[in-house]
Amino acid sequence: MFEHIRISCESGVVTVTLDRPERLNAFAGHMRRDLAEILERAGSDPRVRVVVITGAGKAFCAGGDVEAMAELMERRDTEEFARLLGAGRRVVAAIRQMPKPVIASIPGPAAGAGCNLALACDIRLAARSATFAQSFVRLGLHPDWGGTYFLPRIVPPNIACEMFFLGDPVGAEEAWRLGLVNRVVADEELEAETRRWAERLRAAPPAVIAAAKHAVYASDHASLEQMMQYELEAQLRCFQTQDAREGVRAFLERRQPRFTGH
Repeated sequence: MFEHIRISCESGVVTVTLDRPERLNAFAGHMRRDLAEILERAGSDPRVRVVVITGAGKAFCAGGDVEAMAELMERRDTEEFARLLGAGRRVVAAIRQMPKPVIASIPGPAAGAGCNLALACDIRLAARSATFAQSFVRLGLHPDWGGTYFLPRIVPPNIACEMFFLGDPVGAEEAWRLGLVNRVVADEELEAETRRWAERLRAAPPAVIAAAKHAVYASDHASLEQMMQYELEAQLRCFQTQDAREGVRAFLERRQPRFTGH
């Protein structure tokens, strides 16, 4: 249905695979727009509980296809370049605005827009061979896809400056030390580890996940008083759900809860 993007769905977990492995899954053609449409649909589909974004082969995403970019520069096609940037903005907005958890499963290099696509996700799981590079500077370009928002909120300003100014790749273990990723696992274990996380998130009460995701990102620009008011309202909403009643009963009965999303 979509060129260079594969979609699979199993038990409420949608996996979106960037599928251009011969080019390290670099964005070209309509890939950005297609990815935005896929994520927007997943975000509004009540059957979807978790979204996983990954890359085919040995890379996550190498960012924009430089050969395609060179063609735009040759034509001085600023209008088309702006459209591509707008599509990337849609992708990031779709991830942050959807009430479902989004996992980046990173099997290898994540560079440029690919790095910032990973940073936009709620959870990041990396294979040991993964690397992260803000490689824009090496092309004479400025970071995009929200990188200047995400990175300084994860790492200290001096580390963000180093990554933006030099564009050197950061290895998976160093990325974990800096807080860029949640877990680092052996390459051959990444798929299974991603499945474990997705299944745990799928089994969680969706109203709680949605409210907590909103709270995490709202706290970037809200006061303590505003966040406590939001917590009160979200807690009251959750208190009235069947999932909350099930969670309390399960705790008292010393068993695993069975959340249904109601």
